[in-house]
Amino acid sequence: MRPLAIMGARVIDPASGLDAVVDILIADRMVAAVGKPDIPSDAQRIDAAGLIAAPGLVDAGVFRSEPAACLAGGITRTLLMPDQSPVIDDPALAERAQRIGKPHVWVHPLAAATRGLAGTELAEVGLMKVAGAVGIATGRAQIASAAVMYRLLQYAAAFDLVTVVHAEDAALTEGAEATTGETATRLGFASAPAIAEAIAIARDVRLAEAAGARLHVHKVTTAEGLDVIRTARARGARITCGTAPAYLLLNDEAVTGYRTFTRLSPPLRAEDDRRAMLAGLADGTIDCLTSAHDPRGQDEKRLPFAQATPGVSGAETLLALAISAGENAGVSLSRLIAMMSAAPTKIFGVPGGTLSAGAPADVVLFDAGAPWRIDAAKFVSTGDNTPFDGLPVQGRVKWTVKSGEIAFAG
Repeated sequence: MRPLAIMGARVIDPASGLDAVVDILIADRMVAAVGKPDIPSDAQRIDAAGLIAAPGLVDAGVFRSEPAACLAGGITRTLLMPDQSPVIDDPALAERAQRIGKPHVWVHPLAAATRGLAGTELAEVGLMKVAGAVGIATGRAQIASAAVMYRLLQYAAAFDLVTVVHAEDAALTEGAEATTGETATRLGFASAPAIAEAIAIARDVRLAEAAGARLHVHKVTTAEGLDVIRTARARGARITCGTAPAYLLLNDEAVTGYRTFTRLSPPLRAEDDRRAMLAGLADGTIDCLTSAHDPRGQDEKRLPFAQATPGVSGAETLLALAISAGENAGVSLSRLIAMMSAAPTKIFGVPGGTLSAGAPADVVLFDAGAPWRIDAAKFVSTGDNTPFDGLPVQGRVKWTVKSGEIAFAG
Protein backbone atom coordinates (compact mmCIF):
# COMPACT_ATOMS: atom_id res chain seq x y z
CA MET A 1 0.00 0.00 0.00
CA ARG A 2 1.07 3.57 -0.65
CA PRO A 3 1.60 5.62 2.48
CA LEU A 4 -1.21 8.08 3.26
CA ALA A 5 -0.57 11.55 4.64
CA ILE A 6 -3.32 13.60 6.27
CA MET A 7 -2.08 17.17 6.13
CA GLY A 8 -2.93 20.09 8.38
CA ALA A 9 -5.89 18.68 10.33
CA ARG A 10 -6.74 19.57 13.88
CA VAL A 11 -6.06 16.19 15.44
CA ILE A 12 -8.17 15.40 18.50
CA ASP A 13 -7.06 12.16 20.13
CA PRO A 14 -8.53 11.98 23.64
CA ALA A 15 -6.70 8.74 24.43
CA SER A 16 -3.32 10.48 24.16
CA GLY A 17 -4.47 13.98 25.10
CA LEU A 18 -3.46 15.42 21.73
CA ASP A 19 -5.37 18.42 20.38
CA ALA A 20 -3.27 20.27 17.83
CA VAL A 21 -2.95 21.09 14.14
CA VAL A 22 -0.47 18.49 12.88
CA ASP A 23 0.01 15.91 10.13
CA ILE A 24 -0.67 12.19 10.31
CA LEU A 25 1.46 9.72 8.38
CA ILE A 26 -0.02 6.27 7.79
CA ALA A 27 2.00 3.32 6.53
CA ASP A 28 1.43 -0.43 6.50
CA ARG A 29 -2.14 0.08 7.78
CA MET A 30 -0.89 1.66 11.00
CA VAL A 31 -0.37 5.19 12.26
CA ALA A 32 3.32 5.75 11.59
CA ALA A 33 3.72 9.24 13.06
CA VAL A 34 1.74 12.25 14.23
CA GLY A 35 3.25 15.72 14.21
CA LYS A 36 5.50 16.99 11.44
CA PRO A 37 6.86 13.77 9.96
CA ASP A 38 8.79 13.51 6.73
CA ILE A 39 6.26 12.62 4.06
CA PRO A 40 7.46 10.08 1.46
CA SER A 41 7.34 11.32 -2.11
CA ASP A 42 5.01 8.50 -3.16
CA ALA A 43 2.48 9.12 -0.38
CA GLN A 44 -1.14 9.83 -1.17
CA ARG A 45 -2.12 13.13 0.44
CA ILE A 46 -5.33 14.47 1.91
CA ASP A 47 -5.47 18.23 2.40
CA ALA A 48 -7.34 18.36 5.71
CA ALA A 49 -6.93 22.06 6.53
CA GLY A 50 -9.98 23.22 8.47
CA LEU A 51 -11.03 19.66 9.30
CA ILE A 52 -10.85 17.66 12.51
CA ALA A 53 -9.12 14.29 12.47
CA ALA A 54 -10.20 11.86 15.19
CA PRO A 55 -9.97 8.12 15.78
CA GLY A 56 -12.50 6.19 13.71
CA LEU A 57 -15.72 5.97 15.70
CA VAL A 58 -16.50 2.77 17.59
CA ASP A 59 -20.26 2.19 17.81
CA ALA A 60 -20.98 0.39 21.07
CA GLY A 61 -24.01 -1.70 20.20
CA VAL A 62 -25.71 -1.86 16.80
CA PHE A 63 -28.47 -4.25 15.81
CA ARG A 64 -27.40 -4.43 12.19
CA SER A 65 -24.00 -3.90 10.63
CA GLU A 66 -24.28 -1.87 7.43
CA PRO A 67 -20.77 -0.99 6.24
CA ALA A 68 -21.82 1.79 3.85
CA ALA A 69 -23.96 3.53 6.48
CA CYS A 70 -21.24 3.18 9.10
CA LEU A 71 -18.53 4.63 6.89
CA ALA A 72 -20.74 7.57 5.93
CA GLY A 73 -21.04 8.27 9.65
CA GLY A 74 -17.31 7.92 10.36
CA ILE A 75 -17.75 4.57 12.12
CA THR A 76 -14.95 2.05 11.55
CA ARG A 77 -15.83 -0.53 14.22
CA THR A 78 -19.14 -1.78 15.55
CA LEU A 79 -20.14 -3.99 18.44
CA LEU A 80 -22.88 -6.15 16.99
CA MET A 81 -25.78 -7.09 19.26
CA PRO A 82 -26.75 -10.78 19.18
CA ASP A 83 -30.30 -10.10 17.93
CA GLN A 84 -29.58 -11.38 14.44
CA SER A 85 -31.14 -14.02 12.23
CA PRO A 86 -29.99 -16.49 13.38
CA VAL A 87 -29.20 -15.31 16.90
CA ILE A 88 -25.47 -15.20 17.70
CA ASP A 89 -25.62 -18.01 20.25
CA ASP A 90 -23.07 -20.36 18.68
CA PRO A 91 -19.30 -20.04 18.12
CA ALA A 92 -19.64 -20.48 14.35
CA LEU A 93 -22.12 -17.60 14.21
CA ALA A 94 -19.83 -15.36 16.26
CA GLU A 95 -16.99 -16.16 13.87
CA ARG A 96 -19.19 -15.44 10.85
CA ALA A 97 -20.36 -12.11 12.27
CA GLN A 98 -16.81 -10.80 12.28
CA ARG A 99 -16.64 -11.09 8.49
CA ILE A 100 -19.76 -9.02 7.77
CA GLY A 101 -18.11 -5.66 7.22
CA LYS A 102 -14.51 -6.48 6.38
CA PRO A 103 -12.32 -4.99 5.14
CA HIS A 104 -13.83 -1.54 5.73
CA VAL A 105 -15.79 -1.93 8.98
CA TRP A 106 -14.65 -4.35 11.64
CA VAL A 107 -17.48 -6.09 13.45
CA HIS A 108 -16.97 -7.29 17.02
CA PRO A 109 -19.85 -9.61 17.96
CA LEU A 110 -21.56 -9.67 21.33
CA ALA A 111 -22.54 -13.22 22.23
CA ALA A 112 -26.14 -14.02 23.10
CA ALA A 113 -26.53 -14.53 26.82
CA THR A 114 -29.02 -17.36 26.37
CA ARG A 115 -29.98 -19.80 23.64
CA GLY A 116 -32.10 -18.00 21.10
CA LEU A 117 -32.21 -15.03 23.52
CA ALA A 118 -35.09 -16.86 25.18
CA GLY A 119 -33.82 -16.01 28.66
CA THR A 120 -33.66 -19.56 29.99
CA GLU A 121 -30.70 -21.74 28.90
CA LEU A 122 -27.26 -20.15 28.95
CA ALA A 123 -25.39 -20.07 25.64
CA GLU A 124 -21.81 -21.32 25.14
CA VAL A 125 -20.17 -18.19 26.48
CA GLY A 126 -16.61 -19.48 26.71
CA LEU A 127 -16.55 -21.00 23.23
CA MET A 128 -17.99 -17.83 21.73
CA LYS A 129 -15.23 -15.78 23.37
CA VAL A 130 -12.67 -18.05 21.71
CA ALA A 131 -14.53 -17.48 18.42
CA GLY A 132 -14.20 -13.70 18.76
CA ALA A 133 -17.06 -12.44 20.92
CA VAL A 134 -15.97 -9.41 22.98
CA GLY A 135 -18.91 -9.41 25.39
CA ILE A 136 -22.22 -11.01 26.28
CA ALA A 137 -25.58 -9.32 25.68
CA THR A 138 -29.18 -9.94 26.63
CA GLY A 139 -30.30 -8.30 23.38
CA ARG A 140 -33.47 -6.23 23.11
CA ALA A 141 -34.95 -7.56 26.34
CA GLN A 142 -34.14 -8.23 29.96
CA ILE A 143 -33.50 -11.74 31.27
CA ALA A 144 -36.58 -12.01 33.47
CA SER A 145 -35.22 -14.69 35.81
CA ALA A 146 -32.84 -13.36 38.44
CA ALA A 147 -31.46 -16.89 38.88
CA VAL A 148 -30.56 -17.19 35.19
CA MET A 149 -29.06 -13.70 35.22
CA TYR A 150 -26.93 -14.51 38.26
CA ARG A 151 -25.57 -17.68 36.64
CA LEU A 152 -24.81 -15.72 33.48
CA LEU A 153 -22.89 -13.07 35.41
CA GLN A 154 -20.89 -15.77 37.20
CA TYR A 155 -19.88 -17.22 33.82
CA ALA A 156 -19.11 -13.74 32.49
CA ALA A 157 -16.83 -13.04 35.45
CA ALA A 158 -15.03 -16.35 34.94
CA PHE A 159 -14.32 -15.47 31.31
CA ASP A 160 -13.66 -11.77 32.04
CA LEU A 161 -16.37 -10.61 29.63
CA VAL A 162 -18.55 -7.57 30.13
CA THR A 163 -22.31 -8.26 30.14
CA VAL A 164 -24.46 -5.82 28.16
CA VAL A 165 -28.03 -5.50 29.40
CA HIS A 166 -31.29 -4.05 28.20
CA ALA A 167 -32.52 -2.18 31.26
CA GLU A 168 -36.29 -2.55 31.46
CA ASP A 169 -38.12 -4.76 33.93
CA ALA A 170 -39.78 -7.32 31.67
CA ALA A 171 -42.91 -7.77 33.81
CA LEU A 172 -43.59 -4.03 34.01
CA THR A 173 -43.02 -3.29 30.33
CA GLU A 174 -44.79 -6.23 28.71
CA GLY A 175 -47.11 -4.89 26.00
CA ALA A 176 -46.11 -1.26 26.60
CA GLU A 177 -45.77 1.16 23.71
CA ALA A 178 -44.71 4.30 25.58
CA THR A 179 -43.69 5.74 28.93
CA THR A 180 -46.47 6.36 31.43
CA GLY A 181 -47.34 10.05 31.55
CA GLU A 182 -49.50 12.79 30.11
CA THR A 183 -48.57 12.07 26.49
CA ALA A 184 -49.31 8.33 26.71
CA THR A 185 -52.62 9.03 28.45
CA ARG A 186 -53.68 11.63 25.91
CA LEU A 187 -52.84 9.38 22.96
CA GLY A 188 -54.26 6.21 24.50
CA PHE A 189 -51.01 4.24 24.47
CA ALA A 190 -50.40 1.16 26.55
CA SER A 191 -47.60 2.36 28.80
CA ALA A 192 -45.10 1.37 31.46
CA PRO A 193 -43.64 3.53 34.24
CA ALA A 194 -40.15 4.94 33.81
CA ILE A 195 -39.11 3.22 37.06
CA ALA A 196 -38.99 -0.04 35.08
CA GLU A 197 -35.48 1.01 34.04
CA ALA A 198 -34.12 1.77 37.51
CA ILE A 199 -35.60 -1.45 38.89
CA ALA A 200 -33.86 -3.48 36.17
CA ILE A 201 -30.52 -1.73 36.64
CA ALA A 202 -30.68 -2.08 40.44
CA ARG A 203 -31.33 -5.83 40.20
CA ASP A 204 -28.61 -6.48 37.64
CA VAL A 205 -25.94 -4.38 39.30
CA ARG A 206 -26.48 -6.13 42.64
CA LEU A 207 -26.24 -9.50 40.92
CA ALA A 208 -23.10 -8.36 39.10
CA GLU A 209 -21.53 -7.25 42.38
CA ALA A 210 -22.29 -10.61 43.95
CA ALA A 211 -20.79 -12.42 40.96
CA GLY A 212 -17.77 -10.11 40.65
CA ALA A 213 -18.78 -9.30 37.08
CA ARG A 214 -18.65 -6.22 34.86
CA LEU A 215 -21.97 -4.77 33.70
CA HIS A 216 -22.73 -2.36 30.86
CA VAL A 217 -26.16 -0.77 30.40
CA HIS A 218 -26.58 -0.43 26.64
CA LYS A 219 -28.96 2.54 26.80
CA VAL A 220 -29.76 4.36 30.00
CA THR A 221 -32.67 6.77 29.50
CA THR A 222 -33.99 8.03 32.86
CA ALA A 223 -32.95 10.23 35.76
CA GLU A 224 -33.56 7.43 38.27
CA GLY A 225 -31.57 4.97 36.18
CA LEU A 226 -28.61 7.36 36.22
CA ASP A 227 -28.94 7.76 40.00
CA VAL A 228 -28.81 4.00 40.49
CA ILE A 229 -25.62 3.85 38.41
CA ARG A 230 -24.01 6.71 40.34
CA THR A 231 -24.82 5.07 43.67
CA ALA A 232 -23.49 1.71 42.49
CA ARG A 233 -20.24 3.24 41.31
CA ALA A 234 -19.81 5.05 44.62
CA ARG A 235 -19.71 1.70 46.41
CA GLY A 236 -17.29 0.25 43.84
CA ALA A 237 -19.54 -1.58 41.40
CA ARG A 238 -18.00 -2.24 37.98
CA ILE A 239 -20.77 -0.70 35.91
CA THR A 240 -20.62 1.40 32.77
CA CYS A 241 -23.38 2.75 30.58
CA GLY A 242 -24.17 4.27 27.24
CA THR A 243 -27.06 6.03 25.60
CA ALA A 244 -28.27 7.09 22.16
CA PRO A 245 -28.79 10.65 20.88
CA ALA A 246 -32.59 10.35 20.83
CA TYR A 247 -32.75 10.26 24.63
CA LEU A 248 -30.63 13.41 24.85
CA LEU A 249 -32.51 15.41 22.22
CA LEU A 250 -36.14 14.22 22.32
CA ASN A 251 -38.82 13.67 24.94
CA ASP A 252 -42.04 11.67 24.83
CA GLU A 253 -43.97 14.54 23.28
CA ALA A 254 -42.23 13.65 20.00
CA VAL A 255 -44.64 10.72 19.58
CA THR A 256 -47.57 13.15 19.25
CA GLY A 257 -49.32 12.51 15.96
CA TYR A 258 -48.60 8.78 16.36
CA ARG A 259 -45.23 9.21 14.63
CA THR A 260 -44.00 5.64 14.41
CA PHE A 261 -40.43 6.74 13.63
CA THR A 262 -40.33 7.94 17.25
CA ARG A 263 -41.21 4.49 18.59
CA LEU A 264 -37.99 3.35 20.21
CA SER A 265 -36.91 0.72 22.71
CA PRO A 266 -36.69 1.88 25.49
CA PRO A 267 -39.38 4.44 24.67
CA LEU A 268 -38.80 8.18 24.78
CA ARG A 269 -39.05 9.62 28.27
CA ALA A 270 -40.38 12.76 29.98
CA GLU A 271 -38.66 16.13 29.65
CA ASP A 272 -37.23 15.88 33.18
CA ASP A 273 -35.55 12.63 32.21
CA ARG A 274 -34.15 14.15 29.02
CA ARG A 275 -32.63 17.01 31.01
CA ALA A 276 -31.20 14.53 33.50
CA MET A 277 -29.60 12.67 30.60
CA LEU A 278 -27.86 15.85 29.48
CA ALA A 279 -26.62 16.29 33.05
CA GLY A 280 -25.36 12.70 33.01
CA LEU A 281 -23.52 13.46 29.79
CA ALA A 282 -21.92 16.51 31.37
CA ASP A 283 -20.87 14.93 34.67
CA GLY A 284 -19.40 11.78 33.10
CA THR A 285 -21.96 9.27 34.35
CA ILE A 286 -22.64 8.28 30.74
CA ASP A 287 -19.53 6.56 29.40
CA CYS A 288 -20.26 6.18 25.70
CA LEU A 289 -22.64 7.13 22.92
CA THR A 290 -24.08 4.62 20.49
CA SER A 291 -26.20 4.98 17.39
CA ALA A 292 -28.09 1.78 18.37
CA HIS A 293 -28.41 1.41 14.59
CA ASP A 294 -31.53 -0.64 13.87
CA PRO A 295 -32.75 0.09 10.32
CA ARG A 296 -36.38 -0.69 9.55
CA GLY A 297 -38.27 -0.68 6.28
CA GLN A 298 -41.50 1.11 5.49
CA ASP A 299 -43.45 -2.12 5.99
CA GLU A 300 -42.30 -2.16 9.63
CA LYS A 301 -42.89 1.52 10.34
CA ARG A 302 -45.87 2.64 8.22
CA LEU A 303 -48.29 0.92 10.58
CA PRO A 304 -50.50 1.84 13.52
CA PHE A 305 -48.24 2.89 16.40
CA ALA A 306 -48.88 -0.23 18.46
CA GLN A 307 -47.88 -2.47 15.56
CA ALA A 308 -44.83 -0.54 14.37
CA THR A 309 -41.43 -2.06 15.14
CA PRO A 310 -39.22 -0.01 17.49
CA GLY A 311 -35.85 1.09 16.16
CA VAL A 312 -33.84 3.90 14.61
CA SER A 313 -31.45 4.12 11.69
CA GLY A 314 -28.69 6.04 13.42
CA ALA A 315 -25.23 5.29 12.02
CA GLU A 316 -25.14 8.17 9.55
CA THR A 317 -26.29 10.76 12.08
CA LEU A 318 -24.41 9.69 15.22
CA LEU A 319 -21.64 12.27 15.00
CA ALA A 320 -23.84 15.25 14.13
CA LEU A 321 -26.42 14.44 16.79
CA ALA A 322 -23.68 13.89 19.38
CA ILE A 323 -22.36 17.36 18.60
CA SER A 324 -25.85 18.81 19.06
CA ALA A 325 -26.30 17.03 22.38
CA GLY A 326 -22.83 18.10 23.50
CA GLU A 327 -23.62 21.73 22.81
CA ASN A 328 -26.84 21.47 24.84
CA ALA A 329 -24.97 19.87 27.73
CA GLY A 330 -21.83 22.01 27.59
CA VAL A 331 -19.64 19.01 26.80
CA SER A 332 -16.40 19.52 24.87
CA LEU A 333 -15.85 18.04 21.44
CA SER A 334 -12.87 16.10 22.79
CA ARG A 335 -15.07 14.44 25.42
CA LEU A 336 -17.70 13.55 22.81
CA ILE A 337 -15.06 11.98 20.59
CA ALA A 338 -13.75 9.98 23.54
CA MET A 339 -17.26 8.63 24.19
CA MET A 340 -17.36 7.29 20.64
CA SER A 341 -13.79 6.00 20.42
CA ALA A 342 -11.53 5.57 23.45
CA ALA A 343 -14.32 4.74 25.90
CA PRO A 344 -15.90 1.79 24.06
CA THR A 345 -12.49 0.33 23.17
CA LYS A 346 -11.54 0.41 26.85
CA ILE A 347 -14.84 -1.09 28.04
CA PHE A 348 -14.82 -3.96 25.54
CA GLY A 349 -11.09 -4.41 25.00
CA VAL A 350 -11.14 -3.96 21.22
CA PRO A 351 -8.38 -2.30 19.14
CA GLY A 352 -8.56 1.29 17.98
CA GLY A 353 -9.81 4.40 19.72
CA THR A 354 -6.54 6.30 19.38
CA LEU A 355 -4.26 7.87 16.77
CA SER A 356 -1.02 7.20 18.63
CA ALA A 357 1.88 5.82 16.63
CA GLY A 358 1.45 2.08 16.14
CA ALA A 359 -2.34 2.17 16.41
CA PRO A 360 -4.63 0.88 13.63
CA ALA A 361 -4.99 3.55 10.96
CA ASP A 362 -8.71 4.21 11.49
CA VAL A 363 -9.48 7.91 11.10
CA VAL A 364 -12.55 10.07 10.66
CA LEU A 365 -12.12 13.53 9.13
CA PHE A 366 -15.02 15.89 9.63
CA ASP A 367 -16.00 19.53 9.47
CA ALA A 368 -17.42 20.24 12.93
CA GLY A 369 -19.11 23.46 11.82
CA ALA A 370 -20.55 22.35 8.50
CA PRO A 371 -24.33 22.86 8.52
CA TRP A 372 -26.65 20.34 6.88
CA ARG A 373 -30.15 19.01 7.21
CA ILE A 374 -30.88 15.36 7.95
CA ASP A 375 -32.67 13.86 4.96
CA ALA A 376 -33.75 10.27 5.49
CA ALA A 377 -34.42 9.87 1.77
CA LYS A 378 -30.67 10.25 1.16
CA PHE A 379 -29.56 7.66 3.70
CA VAL A 380 -27.40 4.89 2.31
CA SER A 381 -28.83 2.64 5.01
CA THR A 382 -31.54 0.17 4.03
CA GLY A 383 -33.79 1.89 6.55
CA ASP A 384 -34.93 5.51 6.70
CA ASN A 385 -36.44 5.24 10.18
CA THR A 386 -35.15 8.33 11.95
CA PRO A 387 -37.11 10.66 14.21
CA PHE A 388 -34.73 13.44 13.14
CA ASP A 389 -35.74 13.71 9.49
CA GLY A 390 -35.51 17.37 8.45
CA LEU A 391 -33.55 18.47 11.53
CA PRO A 392 -30.81 21.09 10.89
CA VAL A 393 -27.50 19.90 12.36
CA GLN A 394 -23.80 20.57 12.02
CA GLY A 395 -20.80 18.31 11.79
CA ARG A 396 -20.27 16.55 8.48
CA VAL A 397 -18.03 13.56 7.80
CA LYS A 398 -15.75 14.27 4.84
CA TRP A 399 -13.44 11.25 4.85
CA THR A 400 -13.33 7.91 6.62
CA VAL A 401 -10.06 6.02 6.58
CA LYS A 402 -10.03 2.35 7.56
CA SER A 403 -6.75 0.47 7.98
CA GLY A 404 -4.96 3.14 5.99
CA GLU A 405 -7.34 3.09 3.03
CA ILE A 406 -9.87 5.76 2.11
CA ALA A 407 -13.15 3.96 2.60
CA PHE A 408 -15.51 6.95 2.33
CA ALA A 409 -15.21 10.40 0.75
CA GLY A 410 -18.18 12.70 1.21
